[in-house]
Amino acid sequence: MKKLTYASSGVDIEMGNKAVELIKKKVSSTYSDAVVGDIGMFSGGFSLKEFKHMDEPVLLSATDGVGTKLMIANLMDIHYTIGQDLVAMCVNDLICQGAKPLFFLDYIAAAKIIPEKIADIVSGIADGCNIAGCALIGGETAEMPDMYKGDDYDLAGFAVGIADRAKLIDGSTVKKGDKIIGLSSSGLHSNGYALARKLFFEALEMKVDDKFPKSSKTIGELLLEPTKIYVKTILEITEKFNIKAVAHITGGGLLENLPRVFPEGHAAEIHKDSWKKPEIYSYILEADRIEEKELYKSFNMGIGMAIIADEKDADEICSYINENTSDKAYIIGEIKAGNKEVILK
Repeated sequence: MKKLTYASSGVDIEMGNKAVELIKKKVSSTYSDAVVGDIGMFSGGFSLKEFKHMDEPVLLSATDGVGTKLMIANLMDIHYTIGQDLVAMCVNDLICQGAKPLFFLDYIAAAKIIPEKIADIVSGIADGCNIAGCALIGGETAEMPDMYKGDDYDLAGFAVGIADRAKLIDGSTVKKGDKIIGLSSSGLHSNGYALARKLFFEALEMKVDDKFPKSSKTIGELLLEPTKIYVKTILEITEKFNIKAVAHITGGGLLENLPRVFPEGHAAEIHKDSWKKPEIYSYILEADRIEEKELYKSFNMGIGMAIIADEKDADEICSYINENTSDKAYIIGEIKAGNKEVILK
C-alpha cells in the first residue's frame, strides 16, 4: 500500500523552502540596525532603543490587503507591483496619526507555491518597505490547494509604527475655515477594483491588453499602477507644520474617509475641479457609466491622502510639498459647519 505524503496531498514544502531562499537577499535589504535576528527565525524582533527619548512612546498598528487588484495581477501575470500596494495600504494608515512605520510582516496564501512568483511578490513588498523606511522582519507563505484554485492567491500585511503620544494627530483641533490639502494619487491605488472591472471589462468590453485611449499604456498596466506611499512626505510636514488631521483616501473614497478625522458639527466642502486627475479617471468620467456620488465613494478620484491644516498655513504647506517632495499637493476644499459629511462642489 502506497503511503500518503504531504506532497501527495498537494502541499510541497520544498517549494516553500526554495521561495525563502530566493527572497532572503531582498528581505535583508530592508533591515536597519534595529532589526533583531534574521529571516527564518520563528518571530521577528525590532529594538526600540532609538526611541527612548520619547516621553510616552505609543505603538500603532495597521493591517490590510489589496482586494481584487490581485485578479488584474493574475490576468497580466505581473506580480512585483502588488507588493508595494500591500505595504502602502498599511503604512499610509499608520501615518494618518503621525506614526513612523517600524516594521512589516506579510502573509501569502496560494493554491500552489511557485517560488519565482513568491519572489516577485516579496520583492515588491521589500521595495515598498524601503520606500516607507520600515523593515520586513517576517512573514508566512501558505500552500492551500483545497482553499484556492489554479493561479489564485491572496495577500495580507501588518505594520507597526511608533509616535510620541503628545504628538499623535487625532483631528480634535479641526475647526471651521481650515483648509483641506489633497496629495495626488497614482491612479486607483488598491480600492474600487470590483467596480472598475465591471466598468472596463463588462460595460465597456475592454481587455487588459487593450491600449488605453490617449495613452501609450494598456488598461491592465494602468490598473496595476502601484499605490503611492506617502510616509516620507507626511513625516516631513508634520515636523515642520501644525497638521491637524490626515486621512488616507481608501475604500469609501473622500466621502467616507474625510469625516473620520474631523469632529462632530463639521463638514468638508470639496471643490471637484481643484486638482489634476490621473488619466484613468479622465476616461472613467468620459465613459459616464457611474453616478457621481458612487465615483467619489468607490474611488479616490485622484486624491490619495488628505491633510487638514489652518488656513494661514495651507499655501505654505502646499508649496513645501510641491517644491521638496515627489508628491503633488493641491488645496481641494475647506471645513464648514455641518453634520460630519462631505459636500461636493
